[in-house]
Amino acid sequence: MDEFLLEIITPEKQFFKGMVQQITCQTSDGELGILKGHQTMVAALEIGQISIKAEGEWKTAFISVGFMEVRRDEVVIFTQTCEWPEEIDAARAEEAKKRALDHIKHAQNIKEHRKNEISLARAMARLKVKNSRKPNM
Repeated sequence: MDEFLLEIITPEKQFFKGMVQQITCQTSDGELGILKGHQTMVAALEIGQISIKAEGEWKTAFISVGFMEVRRDEVVIFTQTCEWPEEIDAARAEEAKKRALDHIKHAQNIKEHRKNEISLARAMARLKVKNSRKPNM
């Protein structure tokens, strides 16, 4: 089985470290899939979900902005936040979504508007991960 080491690090903890067969995540250039032997690269990560195939099973988590370094047999991801579905508080995410939508309506300038768009994107991504147990593969 072709596997590579995946390590996901947040400021608070090492979220994941283990051998995987594949990952997919959102980058600034769109969705990216990584297999063992992928070309060496660095990519900026967008708010969304990361899908990890380990031991033949897919697991999905919420991931915030960050970046990843891809090597032929290893991927290291540095991100602000990463959460498994069971760690996501759906009520809190729903409240954050409502708050962000309200703030977007009343934003006084572009900076406020963008800040609230980012908050909305985080809330929506958390809810998507929480409500879907399987990635679209």
